[in-house]
Amino acid sequence: MVPALAQEVPKPQAETPEKKESPKSEEKSAEKPAETPKTAEIDKAAPDFTLKNARGEEVKLASFKGKFVVLEWVNFDCPYVRKHYDAKDMVTLQKKYREKEVVWLQICSSAKGKQGHFEGDALKERIAKEGCDEAFYLLDEDGAVGGAYKARTTPAMYVIDKEGVLRYMGAIDSIRSAKQEDVAKAANYVSAALEELLAGKAVTTRETKSYG
Repeated sequence: MVPALAQEVPKPQAETPEKKESPKSEEKSAEKPAETPKTAEIDKAAPDFTLKNARGEEVKLASFKGKFVVLEWVNFDCPYVRKHYDAKDMVTLQKKYREKEVVWLQICSSAKGKQGHFEGDALKERIAKEGCDEAFYLLDEDGAVGGAYKARTTPAMYVIDKEGVLRYMGAIDSIRSAKQEDVAKAANYVSAALEELLAGKAVTTRETKSYG
């Protein structure tokens, strides 16, 4: 208020204190509550998150910008997940695309006491048994990240491009069953999306309904 009073008589200078109010308005906006996490939407930036892996290390999605990323919601005891792990299909895909510098993250949103939840040595033993990598197995026990991605089934799959934009979300493949023999017959949506992105093409099938 003091600078405004000092410059009140010469009208042309009265605008000076008005310009100084902009930082104050910025301070007010900075005091607003943080926005609620956005939800996953095709062709929009994938919701960022930070989760701990099976080693207790923090993993942040945004740190992988510049690389293609796959998110795989997993519950090792779900029959629809077992279909792909018993057939060795999921592990084969993980290894294949990691060799092409694709980041493949598994996320378990099972709460403590619920099916699919493991911790400590039991978790590490199960990850090893399934042929996975504990560094890329992330724990989402409160389900916050699963909620942001609308991951309501396992497996639920997401493919993110190098700019952090979500390019595919939905089912792993085209046959909605828990039968292992159906894996070889089905069209794999995740593999198709990755091959198109790696070739510099747009993803043809961008969204399907996950099953599990």
